[in-house]
Amino acid sequence: MNFKSGFLKPQRDRIYYEDEHAAEHLSSEMKLLLSVRKPIIVLCIGTDRSTGDCLGPLVGTKLIDAGLKHFHVYGTLEHPVHAVNLEETIQKIELTFENPYILAIDACLGRLKSVGTFQVGAGPIKPGAGVNKVLPEVGDIHINGIVNVSGFMEFFVLQNTRLHLVMTMASIIAKSIILADQQIELKKISLKTKSSWLKHAKDVNIN
Repeated sequence: MNFKSGFLKPQRDRIYYEDEHAAEHLSSEMKLLLSVRKPIIVLCIGTDRSTGDCLGPLVGTKLIDAGLKHFHVYGTLEHPVHAVNLEETIQKIELTFENPYILAIDACLGRLKSVGTFQVGAGPIKPGAGVNKVLPEVGDIHINGIVNVSGFMEFFVLQNTRLHLVMTMASIIAKSIILADQQIELKKISLKTKSSWLKHAKDVNIN
């Protein structure tokens, strides 16, 4: 859980969860992932012990169920990544993958008019900032889902966040990443087809 921070050149000021094209808009904001040549890690941060802070684990669970081809997922309802094991998980990722590219996902608190919105930002997030915890920054790119209002009694606010909102937002984030995964697969097929066609054309010319 973190506070909403600044973002680098977003295409939209905010993407609202009730927008019927929210997943497509969110996936479009992640187009940078299509050109990444590193192992892509989706790090879903949060805990299933708090309604407001279970956004990340819900996303991770949905992504595991979807069977992604081009993303490695950490953080689910069964195995959440939270304040206690975040640093250990980051170390595990760095030992497992060479120069990984991390997409970090977390719930956050913000202004009333921003509740129910998403934004994609370049650079790391600061997990725990919303509830005054000092945790390591993480992420080359990140998605924040603003689930409730910041300002006072943050733990109480998180416990009293509407589950419907969190589940709906988690579904949208998961769908946006699934769309990105499909786009990467289509790009690979296209490149393979083009390479095969060029090879065939070269063979024809030689003969």
